[in-house]
Amino acid sequence: MKKYIGGIDAGGTTFKCGLREDGGDWVARKRIATTSPENTVAESAEFFKDALARLDASTAELIALGLASFGPLNLDSESDGYGSLLGTPKPSWSGFPIRQAFADALRTSVSIDTDVNAALLAEMAEGAAIGVANAAYITVGTGIGAGIATARQIVGRPRHPEFGHIPVERTERDKDFSGVCSYHATCLEGMASVTALKARFGDPVDWEADHQGWDIVADYLAQACRVISLTACAEKIVLGGGLMTSPHILPRIHIQYVNQMAGYLNVDIHDAEDLIVTPHLGDDAGLLGAVLLVS
Repeated sequence: MKKYIGGIDAGGTTFKCGLREDGGDWVARKRIATTSPENTVAESAEFFKDALARLDASTAELIALGLASFGPLNLDSESDGYGSLLGTPKPSWSGFPIRQAFADALRTSVSIDTDVNAALLAEMAEGAAIGVANAAYITVGTGIGAGIATARQIVGRPRHPEFGHIPVERTERDKDFSGVCSYHATCLEGMASVTALKARFGDPVDWEADHQGWDIVADYLAQACRVISLTACAEKIVLGGGLMTSPHILPRIHIQYVNQMAGYLNVDIHDAEDLIVTPHLGDDAGLLGAVLLVS
């Protein structure tokens, strides 16, 4: 009997599903659109069943599933709602017992954590933060979230940070925007998420290199990096998400970070470039991290 581990990087737009031989390579992958909870779970479960059948259902066994999910999540294994979504702006997902739904659909054990915690684990194991004890992974997309590790331990368990909701200081060029967060308006997510950027400037994909939006979002993300570096003593801060694939953003964050540190701790541009990086694993960080939750 060959043993396999499943992984799901469960995002607000797509569920990235993968099947990997235990201790070996990926044997199947698929992206599934995030729709209703019931349909998304059913389609994802069907992917694993079909993949195992193609491998020969009589000799292929799914021994566990790792689930790296968007949040917020209940990660307290002692609570009745363990593995469920908490209040989320994603329509119809609030309160959904996502871990139990997959356990029932696939009849296997399911380990769950946030997508950013899983991505951080992956980058520390095989990516940009190998050998680092204190690190963080911040994803900048529809929302903003962060996973933080100190002394190689994920911070907050059985809860998890809601880093996207920290306050930020408005930049001088951004005094009039009211923010998009329905809870805190001008928090980090409300000001610097892709949702926020689209609301006042249009899709960043269409911005030219000299668009004012780059400097504005770089300022907010540099503030976020400053908070993590000064509180968690981070040695690596990995900035992921679709926005960070642009060549225009990371150098600006480095410059803003140095400016904001204002000579404190003698931080220079080389320090900033070493500290603040993009994922080495790219789009695979969440999926690999999901598998690492059960490895």
